[in-house]
Order: sequence, then C-alpha cells, then structure tokens
Amino acid sequence: MPDGRKDNGGHSTRSNKANDKRRNLNKLLLEEYIEKNFDITKLTKLMNKLYKDGIEGDTKSATLFLNYTLGKPKETKDLKIEMEKNFPAWMEEE
Repeated sequence: MPDGRKDNGGHSTRSNKANDKRRNLNKLLLEEYIEKNFDITKLTKLMNKLYKDGIEGDTKSATLFLNYTLGKPKETKDLKIEMEKNFPAWMEEE
C-alpha cells in the first residue's frame, strides 16, 4: 500500500488511553446514568427550569431551551452573483 499501512508491524492503531475521543469513558458513563435514572418527569422539571431562568434574563438558559425546543437555525449565507455578458456583438440586443 502506498500509505505504509502494511509496514506497521501488525500493531493496532487503536488507543488504550482513557481520554481517547473515539472511546470516551465519561460519555459512556453519562449515557449509562441517563438510561438508568432519567425519566420524563425529570426532563419536564429541567425544561421548566430552563424556561423560567430564560424568561428571567439568563441568556444561557434561554439559548439552551430554544436550541432544544426549536432547533438551531441553519446557517445562511447571502450571496450576490454578478455575471458579465460576454456575447458576440451580433447577439447583443438592440
């Protein structure tokens, strides 16, 4: 292979580090906690708290609440395209 993978001596490219972003143990623990301990009642309380704090002026809470309820707005770009006509003289409008 031109990229040298066949010459790696059979060593795995996987990491055994705890902070490996491909295998984040903290994320796995959080997912396990949520699966065991989280229910709709707790979610409702949390969303109500975010809403209340956002109404009272906490912009972080308001942003988080709106991002999860309405979704983040899609990025838009204003494009202005100017085209120059390069037609032969005989095709020009009179």
